[in-house]
Amino acid sequence: MSLLEVIALHADDARRAEEGGADRIELLGTLAEDGMSPEPEQVEWARRATSIQIRPMVRLRPGFRTDGGEFVRLKGLIASYLDAGADGVVFGFLNGHAGIDLEVCGALAGDGDWPWTFHRAVDHCLDLDDAWEALLTLPRLDQVLTAGSVRGVEHGLEDLLRLARDPRVASLMMAGGGLHPEHVPWLVRAGVRSFHIGSPARPGGSYKAWVDADLVRTWRELIDEQVAHARERRV
Repeated sequence: MSLLEVIALHADDARRAEEGGADRIELLGTLAEDGMSPEPEQVEWARRATSIQIRPMVRLRPGFRTDGGEFVRLKGLIASYLDAGADGVVFGFLNGHAGIDLEVCGALAGDGDWPWTFHRAVDHCLDLDDAWEALLTLPRLDQVLTAGSVRGVEHGLEDLLRLARDPRVASLMMAGGGLHPEHVPWLVRAGVRSFHIGSPARPGGSYKAWVDADLVRTWRELIDEQVAHARERRV
């Protein structure tokens, strides 16, 4: 099994992502500061446009820290997204030591039954090994979006491959953030099966353009082909 997630900004992006074979969209309200929360209405519109999974971003301000006042708003936003048809959500917060804020993330996840993604805040942690050990303890976390470096997969690939030696990490890792086609075979061989694209799904790599189904399809075919080859090598 493999997973392809595409960044969507509106319902038309969501529809086109599904046409191209994406399994899920990450829905953003704006691209500012690595992505901010959409309005609940955007989730409703995307839900009408597509049958694939929708995970909206839960992030209201720049940076990767939060406080008690904002926490209440974040909890309310998650509830609104789920009511609007989201299948899960995307969030991730760090503490004052540039490590995973287990208290905040655990409280946001609460005792619900929905899955969630920890976003690229992980790439801003001082110690990636400690960060992943912490992430493995969080409830219902089923994906961690990471490039291995704040500068993108090109600079973080070696760390991604090293971390993926732990099967627990490989099963959670969703590679994205400057992902290029040539990175996929290496990551698949390391055990990674989930991939995330934003600008590569758009003509000219521009977010001024809508998601293009044909571009999404090329990534779908690439990932499926590499996963099939990996399966054959194991037989």
